[in-house]
Amino acid sequence: MCLAIPMKIIKLDGTKAVAEAYGVQKQVDITMAPDTQIGDKVIIHAGFVIERLDPEAAREIEETWDDYIRIMDEDKIAQTKP
Repeated sequence: MCLAIPMKIIKLDGTKAVAEAYGVQKQVDITMAPDTQIGDKVIIHAGFVIERLDPEAAREIEETWDDYIRIMDEDKIAQTKP
C-alpha cells in the first residue's frame, strides 16, 4: 500500500527539487512531471513526482491527513489515561 501526502515544491535545480510537508523536506526528481514549478503541490512515489495536484485536490487530501493525525493523537492520549 502506498500513502500519498501532498508535498509542496520549495526549490528547483534542473530535474531535482526539494519538496516539503509537515516540516519534512525531501529531495525528489521531477523528470516524470517536467512542468513542476515552485509552489506546486505534488504527489511523490519512490522519490519521483508522479502527479501535480490542483489546489482543490491538494486541500482535500491535506484535510484528510490533518483529520487522521488529530484522531491518532487523541487515541494516543486516551490510551495513556487510567
